[in-house]
Amino acid sequence: MKQQHVDIHKVITTLSCALDLVGVDEIRHGKRVAVIARAIALHLNWPEPECLSILYAGMLHDCGVSKIHEHRQLTETLEWNGAEGHCIRGAAYLSACQPLAHLSTEIRYHHTRWETLLKTPIDPHTRLRANLLFLADRIDVLQAPFLNNSQILAEYPAIITRIKSLSGILFAPELVDAFSEIANVEAFWLAMEPEYLDEDLRHIGRDIATSLIDIATLKELARLFSRVVDAKSPYTDEHSHRVAQIARQLAVDFGIEDCQLDQIEIAGLLHDIGKLRVSEDIIDKPGGLTSDERATMHRHSYDTYRILQRVFDDSKIPLWAGFHHETLIGDGYPFKNSNKELDIECRIIAVADIFQALAQERPYRRTMSLEYIIDNLQARVVSGHLDSKVVAKLTENAELYYRLAVA
Repeated sequence: MKQQHVDIHKVITTLSCALDLVGVDEIRHGKRVAVIARAIALHLNWPEPECLSILYAGMLHDCGVSKIHEHRQLTETLEWNGAEGHCIRGAAYLSACQPLAHLSTEIRYHHTRWETLLKTPIDPHTRLRANLLFLADRIDVLQAPFLNNSQILAEYPAIITRIKSLSGILFAPELVDAFSEIANVEAFWLAMEPEYLDEDLRHIGRDIATSLIDIATLKELARLFSRVVDAKSPYTDEHSHRVAQIARQLAVDFGIEDCQLDQIEIAGLLHDIGKLRVSEDIIDKPGGLTSDERATMHRHSYDTYRILQRVFDDSKIPLWAGFHHETLIGDGYPFKNSNKELDIECRIIAVADIFQALAQERPYRRTMSLEYIIDNLQARVVSGHLDSKVVAKLTENAELYYRLAVA
């Protein structure tokens, strides 16, 4: 089976929840930007496909942001000198993802002033879309301190005035005018409350037909988000991609075939998506973790499971990805599952994850040699944590797997 029906609206909306994790204390930023941008586009009578496209661009506009410190800089000031970095990264990620490549240019310029964009050699419509994302993004920054309480009803006139003062400088005048017209009612701002926001996004999705896409496209989407995760730290660069390759090869060696191989690869690519919630201060810490830091780290596999469950509700991908820290004797996390509850695919991804992590440099240690890694894995077999057959299969072709881990 090489194709399947996929609700692309649900996929993008759900995966934007993963990007929201980077905010930690300030979530749903991407969704609010998306809804604001779409509302302005509708008011300007853009065609419905354009309005839907800008909605998705809004949800994905910060795909270049992996680090919590960077997210805070972007959401605490109206303009930040370091903003362009995540625009460039996000554009690069999207350019490499064929289903979303058409959004890359507007993501590249979504923090560029209108007066600068007018001198930038890009398509006029793309220029306007990029600036609409910038406008919606900054509107959300201005409203964020007043969300979830009635204070926004007292503050929104000042926000409109502030935005109007930047017309022709930061933002295109026609976009500012449209925003000023639709934002001068309380309902516009009250719709940003989490419950209403999620409900409105679900309502939009009801009118969108599911589409038939191939498994290669699903892998491209998974690869996009694996890049965001791995960018949290220089020590995890390419980790998810390499875990996916190791897991796929192990599955081949076990005789697993066809679509199931692709599903294992997708689970490997996304196994750490919940780690977007974890601060880079913890990931890059050179010493041992405190109990609080360890608790924060331990929840990432549960977040992975819950996020993927919303996208892949008819497959085992969420289990295979979310169970990668479970052990055969039931002392892993987050479910403390044991032998009988762990499919061979779960066991494969668990071994692939540990193997690649040991082969990769970490802030608290250097890269481990192949001999050391094999000894470490076998010790984990003896302790009852890893599957002996999976480790034996890896050991048979250890050099091949080491190349996949560090090439």
